[in-house]
Amino acid sequence: MTFTLSDYDNIDAATLRRLASARLLHDATSDDGALQPSSDFDLNPDFQMPDGILFKDAAVLIAICAPAPLTVLLTERTPHLSAHAGQIAFPGGRIDPGDRDATAAAIREANEEIALDPARVEPLGYLDPYRTSTGYLIRPVVALVTPPFDIKANPAEVADVFEVPLAFLMDQANHRIESRQWRGAERRFYAMPYNQRYIWGATAGIIKSLSRRLFAT
Repeated sequence: MTFTLSDYDNIDAATLRRLASARLLHDATSDDGALQPSSDFDLNPDFQMPDGILFKDAAVLIAICAPAPLTVLLTERTPHLSAHAGQIAFPGGRIDPGDRDATAAAIREANEEIALDPARVEPLGYLDPYRTSTGYLIRPVVALVTPPFDIKANPAEVADVFEVPLAFLMDQANHRIESRQWRGAERRFYAMPYNQRYIWGATAGIIKSLSRRLFAT
């Protein structure tokens, strides 16, 4: 299937399914060379993680909502959390021992955080794993969410839930590289501000990975 970057604002559910079948990963732990891992370190090649660190397994749900124009569900974390307070994130969290796989974990977390009905979630595949500077190995699960569905934020974890047009997030013109001081050094990161929302860090890095997987020529 021929698909150009200028077409992404015309994607519908059927097109997304075809793209996902052809371009997403269908095994989150594949070691056949298909993986192209990404991380917080991609823009900071001089950054070194402490020796011997064991990355904690986590999963997030990239919930793409139909009908067209497609949108992506994102959350704003509550300000009282001990980690990443107030940041923009995908629904997700640690993979528990009882989770069948990363997909099950991502769907469970989305149900716990925003009451997303698992019956409305159609998993399409995986992005490349993403390593964070805080010690997580994230398995991003791409899924199509079809109406009707209701969203209710869990106030213990989520301050707000909102949607961003998929076309906006895939448009390279909206992908910035910014920087700030962290642990005594300047660190670069992707950022995709949308209206009053500042999407950055791992969330923006995963969105960048999504655009590469679906639309790289």
